[in-house]
Amino acid sequence: MIYITGDMHRDLTRFKSKSMRALRKNDVLIVCGDFGFVWDGSPKEKRILKWIGKRKYHVLFVEGPNDNIELLNSYPVVEWNGGKVREISGRLRQLMRGEIYNIEGKTVFAFGGGTRQSDSDVLTPWAQWELPSSEEMDHARQNLAKAGNKVDYIITHQPSRKIMEFLQPRHHDFNVLDAFLDELRQTCTYRRWYFGCLHKNKLIPPAEMALFEDVVRAD
Repeated sequence: MIYITGDMHRDLTRFKSKSMRALRKNDVLIVCGDFGFVWDGSPKEKRILKWIGKRKYHVLFVEGPNDNIELLNSYPVVEWNGGKVREISGRLRQLMRGEIYNIEGKTVFAFGGGTRQSDSDVLTPWAQWELPSSEEMDHARQNLAKAGNKVDYIITHQPSRKIMEFLQPRHHDFNVLDAFLDELRQTCTYRRWYFGCLHKNKLIPPAEMALFEDVVRAD
């Protein structure tokens, strides 16, 4: 089974919740950005990552602006279920921008990255990588074209601009990620689009879903 949840922000107690304990061996948990556990590279962090990687289920995530993208870039890139991932530890992997994966017989398109939701947020040394490059967006377009611009699930940290303005009217200035996600919403067919950044659990009919602490089974 595939399960989806929202931002974790390094909260290890989320893995000990009743909903997480319900996951079975070889199930898949996907986190919609701001995973947070790859942050400083300390020995304590490495022990935590090793613990997460030893879960009986797979833990996958796309990155948000509260992930250390510079540190993530240092992890090895390998092929997994039809797409490229960064191997963090054991069953813990980062889904890379623009890749499409075959998981449990479903196609999953991933595109991490995002912008900070508050002007008071402190810029990090890796802020330059929070928005996608033209190469990453072109790579995504090429992979989607090969799939006939049709996937089962889309996993991002941010939603399209249209959905963001519906849920949070006072948004940041329009940027390349907004433009790409709006393009994705117009050109791609999908069963459900899951995203994290707004810290709420809400279904936006017919096909978008904001997630935070809820753990839902992909439908």
